[in-house]
Amino acid sequence: MTILSDTPRLLEAADLDAYWMPFTANRQFKAKPRMMVRAEGMHYTTADGRTILDGFAGLWCCNAGHGRKPIVEAIARQAATMDYAPAFQMGHPLAFELATRIAKMAPGSLDHVFFCNSGSEAVDTALKIALAWQRTRGEGARTRLIGRERGYHGVGFGGISVGGIPANRKMFGTQLAGVDHLPHTHLPDRNAFSRGQPGHGAFLADELERLMALHNASTIAAVIVEPMAGSTGVLIPPKGYLERLRAITRKHGILLIFDEVITAFGRMGTNFAADLFGVEPDMITFAKGVTSGAVPMGGVVVSSEIHDAFMTGAPGAIELFHGYTYSAHPLACAAGVAALQLYDDEDLFARAARMAPKFEEAIHSLKGAPHVTDIRNIGLVGAIELRPRDGAPGARGFETYLKCFERGVLVRNTADIIALAPALIVEEKHIDQMVATLREVLGELA
Repeated sequence: MTILSDTPRLLEAADLDAYWMPFTANRQFKAKPRMMVRAEGMHYTTADGRTILDGFAGLWCCNAGHGRKPIVEAIARQAATMDYAPAFQMGHPLAFELATRIAKMAPGSLDHVFFCNSGSEAVDTALKIALAWQRTRGEGARTRLIGRERGYHGVGFGGISVGGIPANRKMFGTQLAGVDHLPHTHLPDRNAFSRGQPGHGAFLADELERLMALHNASTIAAVIVEPMAGSTGVLIPPKGYLERLRAITRKHGILLIFDEVITAFGRMGTNFAADLFGVEPDMITFAKGVTSGAVPMGGVVVSSEIHDAFMTGAPGAIELFHGYTYSAHPLACAAGVAALQLYDDEDLFARAARMAPKFEEAIHSLKGAPHVTDIRNIGLVGAIELRPRDGAPGARGFETYLKCFERGVLVRNTADIIALAPALIVEEKHIDQMVATLREVLGELA
């Protein structure tokens, strides 16, 4: 049996067979594996001993960098003290401490936290809360949910229903009934090479008015959007767009949910993207950065108005029939408390905001590089969009990903879009290395 303290070894082909990998071209990967065995700070180490600069914070999640001692030690202490506590009808102190910390960080009246284990679960939890809340307040006809084209809300049936990425939906048959979608906000003809929020496109929020005319507002429970759509290729909201969505939903009694699984906990240089954009939704989903990726955890922050509507009836009655065996898992809570404290101790959110202009200048220096059709950025997130190869969409982006990895830099590709989202501890030298590597690779591509 291999344990973490063992010397890393190169695996034989037979060792790779049993694991069916997620969102991966399994046959291609197993023919030439890219195997990570250690991580520290801004870097991974591969099984063959190479150092890889992590330009993507793991998978949008390791916001404090890898192997941070305060988080590691907190997890170890908790594992030695109490590995698990029942999540139903029982509690443990760290769950309440972490919820209190998150509630204090959240904007406005969002001050109650429901824990789960992933962004996918967070989204399904928020959708269920929205439907249940409407029914609790006597609006049981409000069963319709509105998502957005190119939206990514995880891989549960609720998430793929309100999501708008065709590949995530097409193989799984009938999804949730009563779901519709707003148009996406990507307008490259008007907003190419934008820095920060693009100037054109606020009018796209008015499509919600059209959907209300089609379905009647009295049937709509909630609208869910990512304030910045990350997994689809970094689509940044036009100026005024989120404000307009908020005004329309509030006017018609529709809940507005921000999916901040990617954008929360410093990615935008603020606690939440809602703070950066100055728009307060009714619920926020989170995951990833809450533990800096060290232990799986997710959750939903809701307003007092939503929470308190459920706190009726007999005191001994369960108010919401929903939850998970691992909700507020002790190890995840320990990691979360330690991560939030580390963010605070090192002022990492403010640091991200200070690094954002350097990051912006660096990635926009790739304008004019071969194959580049658009560059966009906000906070510590950026995307370089490439012209697709004729008859082979996505091939150029994946080749860029592979060649960057061969040169010691981990980036992320979504089809022909290359995304960067480094940890908040990133230094200028790291940004320069990422961009220099991309420039070199793009110059070699056919």
